[in-house]
Amino acid sequence: MSQVKTSTLSKTRIYVKDFIELTKFRLGVLVIFSSLVSLYVVSAGQAMMSTYFMLGLGGFLVSGGASALNEVFEKDYDAMMERTRDRPIPAGRMTSAEGLFYAGLMSLGGVSLLAMINPLTAFLSTLSLILYAFVYTPFKRFSNIAVLVGAIPGAFPLLIGGVAFHGAITMDAIFLFGMQFFWQFGHFWAIAWVGDKDYKKAGYLLLPFDGEKTKRVGMISMWTCVPLILISLLPFRNNMNSLVAFIVVTVLGGFFMYRSYELYRDNTDKAARRLMFASFIYLPAVLLAYSLNVL
Repeated sequence: MSQVKTSTLSKTRIYVKDFIELTKFRLGVLVIFSSLVSLYVVSAGQAMMSTYFMLGLGGFLVSGGASALNEVFEKDYDAMMERTRDRPIPAGRMTSAEGLFYAGLMSLGGVSLLAMINPLTAFLSTLSLILYAFVYTPFKRFSNIAVLVGAIPGAFPLLIGGVAFHGAITMDAIFLFGMQFFWQFGHFWAIAWVGDKDYKKAGYLLLPFDGEKTKRVGMISMWTCVPLILISLLPFRNNMNSLVAFIVVTVLGGFFMYRSYELYRDNTDKAARRLMFASFIYLPAVLLAYSLNVL
């Protein structure tokens, strides 16, 4: 009897772990963090706790639904790559039907929660899901423009956070959207460089220009840092409560550009990894600096 209980518990744990993998939990956490910080910054800390709760939970569910759809649609391609072949659907531990069921349930629940904040928040979340799952996901096997397409829904959390407070698209929300939009190019290209062999097994076109690991990847990454740095400073234009926050955002932008320059100069996997880790640091650190400026 104890062996049966142990076996059942083990299967349950595996299934829960697979469900977390299906929803790309870490991506969902980043979505929540981005949107909640945006809400805090745009509202100057005046938003109601109920708005934070609905935005956080609703955003996480929509993100999970979009990720589940992505894994259903890409199951055959995931099976070709080392880094994704053990995902629950390509590994056979979960069926596509189960993935679609969870995707639909989470998407519907998330959009419904966000609609309780205001209709525009729900609309933008739905648009983000459609662009990610039904445009970006298939497009990246046909053109490297997919990175540009994917950067749009990827930056929506910061836009949605502002809309959740005002019920309309304001300039502050647009600036936050622009910052995350331009951040994604160096971020995605560094990841694509590091995983180039794996991505090419599945036929994904992610690196710019001819899709090869050349100096031009570092060069264009540097150029995207120019609007990134300029736009990242715009939220300070009317209200600079913290000189430290302003300096932190400026230095982080310069650091990100320097890592892009290193990729251009060295043209190596090591430089691409440095850029990738710099991108991991940049976004949460900048968002925390924006929060500090509100205090």
